[in-house]
Amino acid sequence: MKQEKITKFISTQDADRKWYLVDAKDQVLGRLATKIARIIRGKNKAIFTPNADTGDFVVVINADKVRMTGKRELLKDYSHYSGYPGGLKVRSFGDLIAKKPEFIIENAVKGMLPKTRLGKKLIKKLKIYAGESHPHQAQKPESI
Repeated sequence: MKQEKITKFISTQDADRKWYLVDAKDQVLGRLATKIARIIRGKNKAIFTPNADTGDFVVVINADKVRMTGKRELLKDYSHYSGYPGGLKVRSFGDLIAKKPEFIIENAVKGMLPKTRLGKKLIKKLKIYAGESHPHQAQKPESI
């Protein structure tokens, strides 16, 4: 008799969710973002399914203390175009780290997730805070 090989797919409801706490203090932005994206996507689990949300939640603290290597902190620019003539807005890394430090990490992680409906669902599992405190103590996040 021939034995059939069956691929098991895990549904979104079957994946157990964990909460992780990441301290961004003195971490390099890109390396931190790849670790976070892998956890949110669920690639660190044996039950990873590309078309399903099997990942975990991530809480990032000290987002204002993240760093970049070399001259990147001086040279990196974030641009946004409104679609209108003269509507290009360019902000430097230094400006954004002072005003919206959460945006820097969110933007880096978002670029590493799928650009689909699944990606929009996954980015909601990322919680970023500029300071030490966060309102997710009840979920008992596991420190990384």
